[in-house]
Amino acid sequence: MICCRPSRRDLIRWSAVVASASLVPALDGTAARAADDVRPVNLELVTVTETTAVLTWYTGVPGTDDGLGRMKPAASDAQVVYGTHPSRLTRSAHGPSGTPYHYVELTDLEPGQTYYYKALSRGRAATPTFLAFGQSAGAPQGDVFAFTTPQPPPGRHLFSIALCNDLHLGETVAGLVGQLPWIKGIEQVPGHPPYPELMAQALVADAKARGARYLLAAGDITSEAAPVDLASAKGILDTFGALGSDYLVARGNHDRAHSGERYASCTAGEHQGNDCYKDAFSSSGETYFAQSLNGLRVIGLDTYDKPGNGGDAGGLSPAQEAWFQAELKKDPDRPTLVFGHHPLFVENDPLAVTGTRSMDAAQSLRILTAYNRTPGVFLHHAGHTHRNQRSVFPLAPRLVQQEVGAVKEYPGGFTLLRVHSGGYALNFYKTRSDEARAWSERSRQELAGQWPQLSLGNRPTDRNSTTPRDLTGLTP
Repeated sequence: MICCRPSRRDLIRWSAVVASASLVPALDGTAARAADDVRPVNLELVTVTETTAVLTWYTGVPGTDDGLGRMKPAASDAQVVYGTHPSRLTRSAHGPSGTPYHYVELTDLEPGQTYYYKALSRGRAATPTFLAFGQSAGAPQGDVFAFTTPQPPPGRHLFSIALCNDLHLGETVAGLVGQLPWIKGIEQVPGHPPYPELMAQALVADAKARGARYLLAAGDITSEAAPVDLASAKGILDTFGALGSDYLVARGNHDRAHSGERYASCTAGEHQGNDCYKDAFSSSGETYFAQSLNGLRVIGLDTYDKPGNGGDAGGLSPAQEAWFQAELKKDPDRPTLVFGHHPLFVENDPLAVTGTRSMDAAQSLRILTAYNRTPGVFLHHAGHTHRNQRSVFPLAPRLVQQEVGAVKEYPGGFTLLRVHSGGYALNFYKTRSDEARAWSERSRQELAGQWPQLSLGNRPTDRNSTTPRDLTGLTP
């Protein structure tokens, strides 16, 4: 579920986005039926590193509707032809066949090289996801798309960290926004596993496979902090490693203390109700902390350290803010990563006018001022918005704030932070198990099918970026 009810002003903005989608040219259904009743759509260039690229798309039966506003799925093959010249696509890569949910990874690419490609199913070129304010599949070049691989971060690779958020264990309907009658929530296909569980399991599997040594989960671990859901979340995360050393967790607004019978067995909350989250994930008794990972100072914030129903702006308690400011002053030049659920500020977000999408503005300004006095802080990882967005603020120009798409729904994945001695790279990966690919594609229909407009990331740098930075004090 996406928290917080939009205002009338938000509805006007949403109407503009939905209206803009109607400008997408309709595809010829007759021509598509001639190609064995399969149409490849929703092409996305998800990940681009210096040596790899990941592309995803969907194949459906034209002229059909699965009840969610998309074509019924149709299994097909998946091929990407590519090369370094638009008229010479001499290389080829394949994904699993016999599925509508296609995932193809290109490997052995060269850094700093422009590549041209087509994604094909049954010989038909896939059409990209329409973004009103961005490009989803790379730069169109006639009948092909182009992308350029970056140079790797300077220096030696030291270690990698999976950044994730918004697992929402216990949720059963995705994409609800207030009580808007034109917004239908998306449920899992009957007989399939609960989507938060399968997406969290896919997260752990892919984070390991991508080489993550550590994992940071920035809040909304559960839907409403029920003990059974917290236990389920911890059981899944424990398959990655040990809490406190291999993975770290921060509280989100959905993980706040609650009142009621099902929370009665938990410790009394500091601000309200009973705090089941603290019982499950805080052995120290505090829900904010500083930890050292290979010399990297990692600060975890509880951005809902306050009373409330979870639908308002986030915030730190006075005690936590004082601790945080003191922690930053201890060693201002030490390489530092901060993570917490609510962003400090949000950009390019039509729902930002509600004031619920980020932390309290006055507190965020104080934090940015402190970051500017703390040269070692280079990254602030946040969730809550369920989108990929990279922001740099004038008050702290050396800092990158990276919002990461939700684990539990489209685009369904995590960002891999690759730390080098001379900089770092951030790359978003969709999870790729069969069930994860199917649910991710199904849940893209949230918000009347317009969810990709807000969640995928309009700019390539919102999903993939490389930043030079002196991190020589860290160890491999």
